[in-house]
Amino acid sequence: MSEFKIALIPGDGIGPEIVAGAVTVLDAVSAKFGVKFNYEEVYMGGCAIDKYGEPLPQETVDKCLASDSVLLGAVGGPKWDNVPAKLRPETGLLGIRKALGLYSNLRPSILKPQLAAASPLKSEKLEGGLDIMVVRELTGGIYFGKKTKSEDGTWASDEEKYSVEEVRRIGKIAFETAMLRKKRVVSVDKANVLESSRLWRATMIELAKEYPEVELTHMYVDNAAMQLAINPAQFDVIVTSNIFGDILSDLSSAIAGSIGMLPSASLGKSKLGMYEPIHGSAPDIAGMDIANPIATIVSAAMMLRMSFGLIEEADAIEAAVDKVLSENYRTADIMSDGMTKVGTKEMAKLIAERL
Repeated sequence: MSEFKIALIPGDGIGPEIVAGAVTVLDAVSAKFGVKFNYEEVYMGGCAIDKYGEPLPQETVDKCLASDSVLLGAVGGPKWDNVPAKLRPETGLLGIRKALGLYSNLRPSILKPQLAAASPLKSEKLEGGLDIMVVRELTGGIYFGKKTKSEDGTWASDEEKYSVEEVRRIGKIAFETAMLRKKRVVSVDKANVLESSRLWRATMIELAKEYPEVELTHMYVDNAAMQLAINPAQFDVIVTSNIFGDILSDLSSAIAGSIGMLPSASLGKSKLGMYEPIHGSAPDIAGMDIANPIATIVSAAMMLRMSFGLIEEADAIEAAVDKVLSENYRTADIMSDGMTKVGTKEMAKLIAERL
């Protein structure tokens, strides 16, 4: 029997509910396929601040490093808005990515046929379908650059900094991903204004010589946002910086019907990855059993496929999600006329049963 150790980081807000939903489905996978998952729950984010006085305890890092993979819910909330910057829940998220060496973030945006009505775009804009992979650089750029604030509080700055090596390694992920898809990469930058973007573009052009089968094009970030809204079918793989990827992947998720549907994988040099939904902690609906667990469940499927090599099991989860949606079950965020509304726990249970 194959056996894997998974570090669970439920986090804050709806995090514990959606992670519990993913565990329900993983337990069903275990029962069906004879794979054993050993879970260890650890603290990060606001809940860690409350318990340990810091957003990322060293114990959490150590236990994640000792695991085969990490499944994360979400962190943050207004409760911790006024704590010092170094103690904000999001600092824990940035810290765990750095500590685990997770420099690439893969965020697929796929519009399922069952959810076409949930997309804000008109049907004619979606005729070419929607299947985009956003490859976001995750441990560099403005989020990790030098931060400065004047003593009198009248100005502040954040440094955007990238090295050639940082750009090359995320570029390689994008090109290799494109080789398994439609062999098209759009590199998004702001090279008309930013020096870091000019280095980014030059590095991507040089790297493209190693992938002659892949078509590389470039787009300024403002145009990329517009093109996602008016013609999303033109995109295959988008590769971009930390901050631009954060913004564009949220936009592409909205086009796909709901931010509650889309997973992500954060990866580095080893098979150890961290998998999470792309949405936040949604504290306004926490504890109400109405959050959509599908993004977390499909993130777990990505974990099985990419970190554990469990292809059949991952396919089974995704097929079960499709079946439940085809049977017209919906959580509140993707609800439409004629559908059956279910809560977080019931949606996870239905998917587990369809396995």
